[in-house]
Amino acid sequence: MRTLIRFALLGLVLVLGACAATDPLEEDLPDMGDFRLSYNIVVADNMQQVPPSREASGEEWIEALTAEIDRRFGAYEGDRLYHIAIHVDAYALAPPGIPVVVQPRSILVISANVWDDELQAKLHDESEQMTIFEGAAAETFLVGSGLARTREEQMQVLARNAARRVQLWMLQNPDWFSIDEEAAERAQEELAETVSEIEQPVDLSEAAAEAELDANADIEAEAVVAED
Repeated sequence: MRTLIRFALLGLVLVLGACAATDPLEEDLPDMGDFRLSYNIVVADNMQQVPPSREASGEEWIEALTAEIDRRFGAYEGDRLYHIAIHVDAYALAPPGIPVVVQPRSILVISANVWDDELQAKLHDESEQMTIFEGAAAETFLVGSGLARTREEQMQVLARNAARRVQLWMLQNPDWFSIDEEAAERAQEELAETVSEIEQPVDLSEAAAEAELDANADIEAEAVVAED
């Protein structure tokens, strides 16, 4: 009984905390050399929806990604202008599922490009395609993203994660922005760790097994007390 009460209270806390989304700008943004953002271009034509998914329009993705690219890169004041161009390839916004048993995760697939304004040229041959994961936060661990977050909150989290991943990719090419290689390497390691922590999928089977062990331990303890 105590186990059931504990899980019920935890579920209530998670639902009440569902609106809180971590702001990635609480991170210390790394040095980006001579980078200064010029054009921030997001295109969402021909994007695919991967079921099961909530609906989202191309205009909504353009708005969300444009805002988060500006948020992450707008403060840099380097001496050279660069353009960031993103194409939305595919997405899935997790619909409500059965807590613990069925928890669809939200995913965003983008292709990123960086242009040098002075050279009027792209700095790489092929677009960099990235698969962005929503990850699991405290509020989504048991009840799932589809129940804990609104569609707009899911899109914001994915857009913020995407902006972070674009920066990680840019740091892997420090020569584009005249960043000190050692400083770029340190920044890559720190940002990669942050990405892993935020986007890492939760192993629900392991979590369920641990919960079952705790429940069995409580039952055995209560049985011993009852016998005494």
